[in-house]
Amino acid sequence: MKFQNILFDLDGTLTDPALGITNCVMYALKHFNIEVKERSELFKFIGPPLVASFKEYYGFSEDDAQKALCLYRERFSDIGLFENEIYDGIEELLDALTKNGARLFVATSKPDVYAEKILEHFNIKRYFAYICGNTLNEDRPKKEQVIAHLKFLYPELNKTNTVMVGDRCYDVEGAHSEGFKCIGVEFGYGSQNELINAGADFIVKTVSELEELLLKG
Repeated sequence: MKFQNILFDLDGTLTDPALGITNCVMYALKHFNIEVKERSELFKFIGPPLVASFKEYYGFSEDDAQKALCLYRERFSDIGLFENEIYDGIEELLDALTKNGARLFVATSKPDVYAEKILEHFNIKRYFAYICGNTLNEDRPKKEQVIAHLKFLYPELNKTNTVMVGDRCYDVEGAHSEGFKCIGVEFGYGSQNELINAGADFIVKTVSELEELLLKG
Protein backbone atom coordinates (compact mmCIF):
# COMPACT_ATOMS: atom_id res chain seq x y z
CA MET A 1 0.00 0.00 0.00
CA LYS A 2 1.58 3.28 -1.12
CA PHE A 3 -0.01 5.69 1.36
CA GLN A 4 0.39 4.98 5.06
CA ASN A 5 -1.77 7.94 6.12
CA ILE A 6 -5.19 8.50 4.60
CA LEU A 7 -7.31 11.60 5.23
CA PHE A 8 -11.04 11.24 4.62
CA ASP A 9 -13.57 13.97 4.06
CA LEU A 10 -16.83 13.25 5.90
CA ASP A 11 -19.83 14.64 4.00
CA GLY A 12 -20.20 13.01 0.60
CA THR A 13 -17.27 10.67 1.20
CA LEU A 14 -17.92 8.59 4.31
CA THR A 15 -21.60 9.44 4.68
CA ASP A 16 -24.46 10.86 2.63
CA PRO A 17 -25.63 13.87 4.67
CA ALA A 18 -28.02 15.35 2.11
CA LEU A 19 -31.27 15.01 4.08
CA GLY A 20 -29.93 16.55 7.27
CA ILE A 21 -27.98 19.37 5.66
CA THR A 22 -30.78 20.42 3.33
CA ASN A 23 -33.41 20.24 6.07
CA CYS A 24 -31.28 22.49 8.26
CA VAL A 25 -30.57 24.96 5.44
CA MET A 26 -34.32 25.14 4.75
CA TYR A 27 -34.93 25.69 8.47
CA ALA A 28 -32.50 28.64 8.42
CA LEU A 29 -33.83 30.11 5.18
CA LYS A 30 -37.40 29.99 6.44
CA HIS A 31 -36.47 32.62 9.04
CA PHE A 32 -35.67 34.93 6.11
CA ASN A 33 -38.93 34.03 4.33
CA ILE A 34 -37.09 32.09 1.66
CA GLU A 35 -38.76 28.93 0.39
CA VAL A 36 -36.94 26.31 -1.67
CA LYS A 37 -38.91 24.38 -4.27
CA GLU A 38 -36.52 21.50 -4.85
CA ARG A 39 -34.27 19.96 -2.18
CA SER A 40 -31.63 19.36 -4.86
CA GLU A 41 -31.16 23.15 -5.12
CA LEU A 42 -29.42 22.95 -1.75
CA PHE A 43 -26.99 20.14 -2.52
CA LYS A 44 -24.44 22.87 -3.29
CA PHE A 45 -24.30 23.50 0.48
CA ILE A 46 -22.70 20.08 0.99
CA GLY A 47 -18.95 20.62 1.23
CA PRO A 48 -18.11 24.34 1.35
CA PRO A 49 -18.18 26.54 4.48
CA LEU A 50 -21.78 27.42 5.37
CA VAL A 51 -21.30 31.13 6.03
CA ALA A 52 -19.66 31.58 2.63
CA SER A 53 -22.45 29.56 1.01
CA PHE A 54 -25.24 31.68 2.50
CA LYS A 55 -23.44 34.76 1.22
CA GLU A 56 -22.75 33.37 -2.25
CA TYR A 57 -26.05 31.67 -2.99
CA TYR A 58 -28.48 34.03 -1.24
CA GLY A 59 -26.57 37.31 -1.10
CA PHE A 60 -26.62 37.44 2.71
CA SER A 61 -24.62 40.07 4.57
CA GLU A 62 -22.03 38.85 7.07
CA ASP A 63 -24.47 39.40 9.94
CA ASP A 64 -27.31 37.55 8.20
CA ALA A 65 -24.99 34.71 7.18
CA GLN A 66 -23.85 34.31 10.79
CA LYS A 67 -27.47 34.34 11.95
CA ALA A 68 -28.34 31.72 9.33
CA LEU A 69 -25.44 29.59 10.59
CA CYS A 70 -26.79 29.79 14.15
CA LEU A 71 -30.26 28.80 12.95
CA TYR A 72 -28.80 25.93 10.93
CA ARG A 73 -26.93 24.61 13.98
CA GLU A 74 -30.02 25.04 16.16
CA ARG A 75 -31.62 22.18 14.23
CA PHE A 76 -28.49 20.33 13.15
CA SER A 77 -26.98 19.83 16.61
CA ASP A 78 -29.55 17.31 17.79
CA ILE A 79 -31.65 16.36 14.75
CA GLY A 80 -29.95 17.09 11.45
CA LEU A 81 -26.65 15.38 12.12
CA PHE A 82 -28.44 12.03 12.42
CA GLU A 83 -30.46 12.52 9.20
CA ASN A 84 -27.56 10.83 7.50
CA GLU A 85 -26.50 7.50 5.99
CA ILE A 86 -23.15 5.76 5.77
CA TYR A 87 -22.27 4.76 2.21
CA ASP A 88 -22.39 1.05 1.43
CA GLY A 89 -18.96 -0.53 1.75
CA ILE A 90 -17.35 2.27 3.76
CA GLU A 91 -17.06 0.36 7.05
CA GLU A 92 -15.57 -2.62 5.22
CA LEU A 93 -13.10 -0.30 3.48
CA LEU A 94 -11.99 1.29 6.76
CA ASP A 95 -11.60 -2.13 8.33
CA ALA A 96 -9.50 -3.41 5.43
CA LEU A 97 -7.26 -0.34 5.44
CA THR A 98 -6.54 -0.50 9.16
CA LYS A 99 -5.84 -4.24 8.97
CA ASN A 100 -3.30 -3.45 6.25
CA GLY A 101 -1.51 -0.96 8.49
CA ALA A 102 -2.91 2.35 7.29
CA ARG A 103 -3.46 5.19 9.75
CA LEU A 104 -6.75 6.97 9.08
CA PHE A 105 -7.85 10.53 9.79
CA VAL A 106 -10.94 12.65 9.16
CA ALA A 107 -10.47 16.13 7.69
CA THR A 108 -13.83 17.89 7.49
CA SER A 109 -15.10 21.47 7.32
CA LYS A 110 -17.87 20.42 9.70
CA PRO A 111 -17.22 21.27 13.38
CA ASP A 112 -15.30 18.37 14.87
CA VAL A 113 -17.79 18.01 17.73
CA TYR A 114 -20.50 17.14 15.18
CA ALA A 115 -18.19 14.93 13.15
CA GLU A 116 -17.35 12.85 16.22
CA LYS A 117 -21.04 12.36 17.06
CA ILE A 118 -21.79 11.23 13.50
CA LEU A 119 -18.89 8.79 13.40
CA GLU A 120 -19.90 7.40 16.80
CA HIS A 121 -23.49 7.02 15.58
CA PHE A 122 -22.32 4.85 12.68
CA ASN A 123 -19.80 3.00 14.88
CA ILE A 124 -16.80 3.95 12.73
CA LYS A 125 -15.07 6.49 14.98
CA ARG A 126 -12.82 3.68 16.25
CA TYR A 127 -11.03 3.48 12.90
CA PHE A 128 -9.62 7.01 13.05
CA ALA A 129 -6.47 8.18 14.77
CA TYR A 130 -7.76 11.75 14.84
CA ILE A 131 -10.86 13.64 13.73
CA CYS A 132 -10.01 17.14 12.60
CA GLY A 133 -12.61 19.72 11.63
CA ASN A 134 -13.75 23.26 12.01
CA THR A 135 -14.65 24.66 15.43
CA LEU A 136 -17.96 26.06 16.65
CA ASN A 137 -16.23 29.46 16.63
CA GLU A 138 -15.45 29.05 12.91
CA ASP A 139 -11.68 29.06 13.45
CA ARG A 140 -11.05 26.63 10.56
CA PRO A 141 -13.89 27.02 8.03
CA LYS A 142 -11.77 26.15 4.98
CA LYS A 143 -10.49 22.69 4.15
CA GLU A 144 -6.91 23.89 3.73
CA GLN A 145 -7.05 25.27 7.29
CA VAL A 146 -8.30 21.94 8.60
CA ILE A 147 -5.55 20.00 6.82
CA ALA A 148 -2.89 22.49 7.91
CA HIS A 149 -4.01 22.04 11.52
CA LEU A 150 -3.89 18.28 11.15
CA LYS A 151 -0.37 18.49 9.73
CA PHE A 152 0.64 20.73 12.65
CA LEU A 153 -0.58 18.02 15.03
CA TYR A 154 1.04 15.23 13.00
CA PRO A 155 4.13 16.72 11.33
CA GLU A 156 5.15 13.29 10.03
CA LEU A 157 2.39 13.56 7.41
CA ASN A 158 4.07 14.39 4.11
CA LYS A 159 3.58 14.31 0.36
CA THR A 160 5.04 10.81 -0.03
CA ASN A 161 3.06 8.99 2.67
CA THR A 162 -0.27 10.84 2.83
CA VAL A 163 -3.32 11.12 0.58
CA MET A 164 -6.67 12.91 0.90
CA VAL A 165 -9.97 11.32 -0.16
CA GLY A 166 -12.91 13.62 -0.90
CA ASP A 167 -15.76 14.44 -3.23
CA ARG A 168 -15.42 18.19 -3.80
CA CYS A 169 -12.90 20.65 -5.25
CA TYR A 170 -12.27 21.94 -1.71
CA ASP A 171 -10.78 18.57 -0.77
CA VAL A 172 -8.43 18.64 -3.74
CA GLU A 173 -7.38 22.23 -3.12
CA GLY A 174 -6.92 21.60 0.60
CA ALA A 175 -4.77 18.53 -0.01
CA HIS A 176 -2.62 20.25 -2.61
CA SER A 177 -2.07 23.24 -0.28
CA GLU A 178 -0.01 20.89 1.92
CA GLY A 179 1.54 18.98 -0.98
CA PHE A 180 -0.66 15.90 -0.54
CA LYS A 181 -2.22 14.02 -3.42
CA CYS A 182 -6.00 13.72 -3.55
CA ILE A 183 -8.36 10.98 -4.66
CA GLY A 184 -11.67 12.38 -5.88
CA VAL A 185 -14.75 10.20 -5.42
CA GLU A 186 -17.71 10.49 -7.76
CA PHE A 187 -20.26 8.89 -5.43
CA GLY A 188 -20.49 12.13 -3.40
CA TYR A 189 -21.66 15.60 -4.41
CA GLY A 190 -18.94 16.86 -6.70
CA SER A 191 -19.06 16.12 -10.41
CA GLN A 192 -16.27 14.48 -12.37
CA ASN A 193 -15.66 17.82 -14.13
CA GLU A 194 -15.33 19.60 -10.78
CA LEU A 195 -12.74 17.10 -9.61
CA ILE A 196 -10.84 17.19 -12.90
CA ASN A 197 -10.81 21.00 -12.99
CA ALA A 198 -9.56 21.10 -9.39
CA GLY A 199 -6.68 18.81 -10.37
CA ALA A 200 -7.56 15.60 -8.54
CA ASP A 201 -4.68 13.16 -8.85
CA PHE A 202 -6.98 10.15 -9.09
CA ILE A 203 -10.74 9.79 -9.58
CA VAL A 204 -12.85 6.78 -8.66
CA LYS A 205 -16.53 6.10 -9.26
CA THR A 206 -17.32 3.68 -6.44
CA VAL A 207 -16.26 2.62 -2.95
CA SER A 208 -14.98 -0.63 -4.50
CA GLU A 209 -12.74 1.29 -6.89
CA LEU A 210 -11.50 3.39 -3.99
CA GLU A 211 -10.58 0.26 -2.03
CA GLU A 212 -8.79 -1.20 -5.05
CA LEU A 213 -6.75 1.97 -5.50
CA LEU A 214 -5.83 2.40 -1.84
CA LEU A 215 -4.95 -1.25 -1.21
CA LYS A 216 -3.34 -2.21 -4.49
CA GLY A 217 -2.32 1.08 -6.10
